[in-house]
Amino acid sequence: MLEEHERGTNTLAGARDHARGQAGEHGGPSTDAAVPGRVVWTDFVGPGDYAAVRLPRGAVLRLTDLEGDACVQLLVHNARQPAERLNVADTVKVQWQAYPGAGSLLLSDMGRVLMTVVEDTSAGHDALCGCTNRSTEAARSGGESGPWSAHPGARDLLLLGLAKHGLTRRDLPPCLDLFRGVRVADDGSLHLRPPGAPGATVALRAEVDVIVTLAVVRHPLDPRPGSSAGDVHIRAVTAPRPDPDPFRDTTPERRRAFENSDESRAGGLR
Repeated sequence: MLEEHERGTNTLAGARDHARGQAGEHGGPSTDAAVPGRVVWTDFVGPGDYAAVRLPRGAVLRLTDLEGDACVQLLVHNARQPAERLNVADTVKVQWQAYPGAGSLLLSDMGRVLMTVVEDTSAGHDALCGCTNRSTEAARSGGESGPWSAHPGARDLLLLGLAKHGLTRRDLPPCLDLFRGVRVADDGSLHLRPPGAPGATVALRAEVDVIVTLAVVRHPLDPRPGSSAGDVHIRAVTAPRPDPDPFRDTTPERRRAFENSDESRAGGLR
């Protein structure tokens, strides 16, 4: 028979409360801030295309779904230590939330914050399904798929973006899909949510120097043939860091992730 304290971890809420109960109080707010107001990136990315850029800590990356039919496959790497990269599984697991939105942190595989979702007017995002590859895109479009074809898979496009920063196939983790949310039914099946309205935006603040790589291809669960997702406008601007930071202490797990980042910077890893 299970002891009383063991029964409490049999549910998600119980496991979360138990895990939080193991943590102490740590640290304080970060004081590092970027010089505000400088535009560091602006671009349009159309269907079947990709982009990759290095952004400084403090930059706020704003993505706008111009037509209400965008799907952006997003990767993030620590620019100074590219082996550290977005870990979608930990992003979901550590924050006890499979549906990212405003306030969510994009966590690395080392428990540190790469980016923070500071604004979100979209209909939702997907952290469960990953992206299309050459074979799945060919099956959906009924023809040939490849990076230079009429219907490229998102994986091929992301690899092209990574190559611009000296990264290779081994540096390609599962991605986060922006602007197309997925819901998990009671039976465990995955269902693509309807797209949002034109003009929806999501803004992400870089917490370290990052390499952002993205592709614009229809979601893997979208049954329509081809990779013709809607156009996306991109704009990244350095911005002042609020003090206190409203996103830092929203949960114990998020506070600890920021503290891990603070400790890394103090040790010389920016």
